[in-house]
Amino acid sequence: MAARQRRSPSEAVPAHAQRGVPARDTRWRQRRWGGRGGGGKTGGRAERVTASPRVRCGQLLMQGIPWAPVHSTADQPILLCCAFLQAPPHCLCGTRSRVGAEMANENHGSPREEASLLSHSPGTSSQSQPCSPKPIRLVQDLPEELVHAGWEKCWSRRENRPYYFNRFTNQSLWEMPVLGQHDVISDPLGLNATPLPQDSSLVESPLAENKPRKRQLSEEQPSGNGVKKPKIEIPMTPTGPSVPSSPSIPGTPTLKIWGTCPEDKQQAALLRPTEVYWDLDIQTNAVIKHRGPSEVLPPHPEVELLRSQLILKLRQHYRELCQQREGIEPPRESFNRWMLERKVVDKGSDPLLPSNCEPVVSPSMFREIMNDIPIRLSRIKFREEAKRLLFKYAEAARRLIESRSASPDSRKVVKWNVEDTFSWLRKDHSASKEDYMDRLEHLRRQCGPHVSAAAKDSVEGICSKIYHISLEYVKRIREKHLAILKENNIPEEVEAPEVEPRLVYCYPVRLAVPAPPMPSVEMHVENSVVCVRYKGEMVKVSRNYFSKLWLLYRYSCIDDSAFERFLPRVWCLLRRYQVLAGAAGGGLTRRAGRPPEAEPAAPQMMFGVGLYEGTGLQGSLPVHVFEALHRLFGVSFECFASPLNCYFRQYCSAFPDTDGYFGSRGPCLDFSPLSGSFEANPPFCEELMDAMVSHFEKLLESSPEPLSFIVFIPEWREPPTPALTRMEQSRFKRHQLVLPAFEHEYRSGSQHVCKKEEMHYKAVHNTAVLFLQNEPGFAKWGPTPERLQELSATCRQSGRSHGSSGSASSEAKDRDSGRDQGPSREPHST
Repeated sequence: MAARQRRSPSEAVPAHAQRGVPARDTRWRQRRWGGRGGGGKTGGRAERVTASPRVRCGQLLMQGIPWAPVHSTADQPILLCCAFLQAPPHCLCGTRSRVGAEMANENHGSPREEASLLSHSPGTSSQSQPCSPKPIRLVQDLPEELVHAGWEKCWSRRENRPYYFNRFTNQSLWEMPVLGQHDVISDPLGLNATPLPQDSSLVESPLAENKPRKRQLSEEQPSGNGVKKPKIEIPMTPTGPSVPSSPSIPGTPTLKIWGTCPEDKQQAALLRPTEVYWDLDIQTNAVIKHRGPSEVLPPHPEVELLRSQLILKLRQHYRELCQQREGIEPPRESFNRWMLERKVVDKGSDPLLPSNCEPVVSPSMFREIMNDIPIRLSRIKFREEAKRLLFKYAEAARRLIESRSASPDSRKVVKWNVEDTFSWLRKDHSASKEDYMDRLEHLRRQCGPHVSAAAKDSVEGICSKIYHISLEYVKRIREKHLAILKENNIPEEVEAPEVEPRLVYCYPVRLAVPAPPMPSVEMHVENSVVCVRYKGEMVKVSRNYFSKLWLLYRYSCIDDSAFERFLPRVWCLLRRYQVLAGAAGGGLTRRAGRPPEAEPAAPQMMFGVGLYEGTGLQGSLPVHVFEALHRLFGVSFECFASPLNCYFRQYCSAFPDTDGYFGSRGPCLDFSPLSGSFEANPPFCEELMDAMVSHFEKLLESSPEPLSFIVFIPEWREPPTPALTRMEQSRFKRHQLVLPAFEHEYRSGSQHVCKKEEMHYKAVHNTAVLFLQNEPGFAKWGPTPERLQELSATCRQSGRSHGSSGSASSEAKDRDSGRDQGPSREPHST
């Protein structure tokens, strides 16, 4: 039966109604769709309802007055006259139309929709109506400004309380809307928002926590076929030292944009991940002693911008020194590993640049430069490449020994071996690739010690020069930071509160120094990428990972309940990790408004000279491996992660100042749990891995509670790394598992910006998985044969099969990374 069935004029008033006999009648009306409370737009379906005249107007029995069956708030059908619905607030008989107003409010349709509905009601007769229906606005218990803005007060039958609905934007709120709020689409930062009157009865106190909440939290429900759909919960405020909240300044994003109630559908879509590579609902089992707040200074976009510019200069200095003094390009990842290695022994104040280290010469940087002298050696696939590399090495060794101050014996040995190599190359034309490689290895053994001795002073000068430049840059950064704090009357040092000696579950690191007011930071969306911009410097992150940062911030931050500092802190975090590692070719940042092809080549050097340089420092395990570790061994904590690549809500990261607001427990070497099950996949810096082993053994030795560490490191054997050797000989080692090369995968360090087909890459080295556990930990999470078998099978699975299948370009990247791997042990290929 059609939804718009009409009656003839003779059927305008039923016979039983004329006689006054109560009876049940069946009518058709348009079904209205909506959220909680039954409101919404008019759908195209018809719904059969049964009319029982329990409540009706006294004028209804008069002949010639049209009537229509509708539902009351108790979901019981009633009879209302159409003229009564059209003429609030009084019925034709003089009775106030309270029920009719409730019905109209409950369905909160536009006046045009109401008129259309009544005109198509089966009991409506065009001949019996004195006039055509006119869209007259219903009287609302709301201010005039809200009524003009489209707001109506409605009743929710499900929650049994009123709510507020906007017909123009389809927005629903439990609390009364606040006047003066701006449009987040055309003005996301609220620069043109009308200032709120302080004495208005509609404006809540800034200290009030009951901000307007959206009636439906649909923006938190993910859509699409992601890897894992999160189960969102409203978190409790974490226990821990509270940090004073600094006042906001004009232009700072407010709760209207980034709080718990996104403003509109586009805002909700921005915070709704379509693919999820994390599980933030897993609670921690890590127990620590209650600790005081950290003394590091809070992040600020102005300071972070200066730091990134100075590190860019420092990288350029490093490249120029390597080219001018040694005639080589900087070794891949050497600058990144230098920063990691320096922070192991650094006692300075800057979270990234070293400023107080002993010794001044970095063992990591010295070793990596010496490995590339006289030239960098790479893996060879063809005979001609091996012949060419042997010739280049001999030529470079002779040139270096002649240009440096070396002993006569060293000069004689090097020159004799070089001439012998040239003679062999001229005579033998039938040599194979293996013959050339054997000859190259012989030349390295004979000439390598003499060449290294000749270049030692020069390389040490490079390391010392870079450190002293870093020291000067740290002074400039700190002066800038202290000036900002002084400008806002924030003391540099805060008296540390007394720490109660008790055991608690781990919580995010807190800062002792209050955060200063944040400047305005802009944000816009380009397809699936969120662009955050400060002073023309733009950083990017995918929409999925932007929603992840929003959730982590919501769970972890306690000094910004209104989300006023969310965007500035996101900018600082993304900028920090660009400086530390970056992504492919530095493509994460560019000047706003300029196309990539118009960018100078210099800013790309911030992230290294290689295409994928830096991404390995933030690589992580695939999602299905984390799921297996949690299911089999109770793992709920990552010892080396970041807000961008973490799987669990609780993790350790390198930077407590920027990452603490997003759930970081601080650096791993400063984190001392008493119990728990942990996963450790450290950046592949030998000094850092060695310090990690010392820290873990100290914790296992001192804790009587169950404690377990599952460590993933590359199985480097030529020569073996001290960390691997020490763990293999440790008394806490319960089992060692080896994952063969090219049979397991890692997730890219640029996963927050890379394409889906580039999310995973094959490991070109064997990976050693070592289980370090004390006796209670071994009894609780011991590596049984069944658990090990299931873990090995999980690691052999491809992450691409859980998401999308890998492309040919991704496979080519795997092959290229394996071919380029040389003696310097690239972390990106692990």
